Amino acid sequence: MTDLVFQLKDVAFSLRGNAGQVDILRGISLKVHSGESVALVGPSGSGKSSLLMVMGGLEQATGGTVEALGQNLSTMDEDALARFRQGRMGIVFQSFHLIPTMTALENVATPLEISGQTDAFDRAREALEAVGLGHRVDHYPAQLSGGEQQRVALARACAPRPAILLADEPTGNLDSTNGSAIMDLLFEMRDTYGATLVLVTHDPALAERCDRSVALADGKIA
Repeated sequence: MTDLVFQLKDVAFSLRGNAGQVDILRGISLKVHSGESVALVGPSGSGKSSLLMVMGGLEQATGGTVEALGQNLSTMDEDALARFRQGRMGIVFQSFHLIPTMTALENVATPLEISGQTDAFDRAREALEAVGLGHRVDHYPAQLSGGEQQRVALARACAPRPAILLADEPTGNLDSTNGSAIMDLLFEMRDTYGATLVLVTHDPALAERCDRSVALADGKIA
């Protein structure tokens, strides 16, 4: 593997609150190659989710540089970052972030429509079938179990066939059975689309399935 998907150099991320500045990430340097699966592990508050958000351009680093697919995310504004993510990154959160007034099919198809895909609904249906929900396409989130909602979220992330899959505690809100099923699907989707996978997890079994783990402590790579 020679193609760099992510290259982070001395990345810092700080937030300013009532008590002053809080330094969340402190001098993170990391490379992730094409096709790799990397688990970000460490205790709560170590900066794992913040690092994933910075890598996805959902938070802006306050120091250092973040490059993804050869593009410097550190110099982009929010609109440019959103355009960059479109079709290139699929993101799965612990809380499913589905739109409650839309069916499973509409939830998956909407981002594809926004990006101008003329076959958005066909691709959405295909993605839902791939995660075993072909029979639930017309159901609303409230009619689905937690495991099914996470499958919809996974289908939505994978439907654009992204080069990068980011997942923040994707099994955190699920019981062990559903969590295991989502783990299997996550790696199956990664293999199907040849995506590079970076995930945050407290689950040792999920971390062990990745090519390598990166442990964080106090905002630094341990």
